[in-house]
Amino acid sequence: MDLDNLNTFLAVAETRSFSLAAERLHLTQPAVSKRVAALEGDLGQRLFDRIGRQVSLTEAGRVLLPQARRILADLDDARRTLENLSHQVAGPLWLATSHHVGLHRLPPILKAFTRHWPDVDLHIRFMESEEACRAVGHGDVDLAVVTLPVEPEAHLEIRTVWADPLVPVVASDHPLVVQARPDLNAHDAILPPAGTFTRGLIDTALAEHGIRPRHILETPYLETIRMLVSIGLGWSLLPETLLDASIQALPLPGLRPVRRLGSVVHHERTLSNAAGAMLAMLPGPG
Repeated sequence: MDLDNLNTFLAVAETRSFSLAAERLHLTQPAVSKRVAALEGDLGQRLFDRIGRQVSLTEAGRVLLPQARRILADLDDARRTLENLSHQVAGPLWLATSHHVGLHRLPPILKAFTRHWPDVDLHIRFMESEEACRAVGHGDVDLAVVTLPVEPEAHLEIRTVWADPLVPVVASDHPLVVQARPDLNAHDAILPPAGTFTRGLIDTALAEHGIRPRHILETPYLETIRMLVSIGLGWSLLPETLLDASIQALPLPGLRPVRRLGSVVHHERTLSNAAGAMLAMLPGPG
């Protein structure tokens, strides 16, 4: 079985798209189709149904998918184990990070890492924290530095690097500013989307205080939330690191949930020397 064909099958299965798989693998779409067809010929089974623009796994494809992930993960683990014997810090390193962490926490670390380990071929993928954890679980990236889940899946090993308190904020001229006891229920909120790690933490904190916003506007980027808050469209809970002159913290000391930001790796996979070096450069909890 050709490993390139198997890897291509996995890319199509995960993206449900031949064109997106081609982008991921830096191939042309005809080349992706040719590899999948070759694998289907080797196995004597059709792996995908193609109906219009929809691509879905056949029963044979669904059976092959976990086996393909396991085969490729085991081979990659063996490769890293052998490479680690040289003790060289070099080769590819796939790092996933969220936009907020990538913008506000990682820059000095990435700068120091690339200067100290110039032989590492660093690939950075920006994605939501939930997607990054799935990417670690599937072996698509070596590690992630993101908002950590409250209850991580069993195969994930997490380490807190930064504590990230969230504080209630509004625009400096918002009506809530002049209230001695701000009533958040009477005003709109701007929050991360439901289902995200950060939103889950916020929802728990609001429920504990009996807060049910009148209306919730959702957007995934904290920087966008800060902008919307700054022009008076609603209140939110944002990291202290995002406070500036355009927004103001509200005097609600009990409402202060703390996110954990840190690293995520797969505890059953061997880390490359490059991944180990990156983890070593992350600061301790703070």
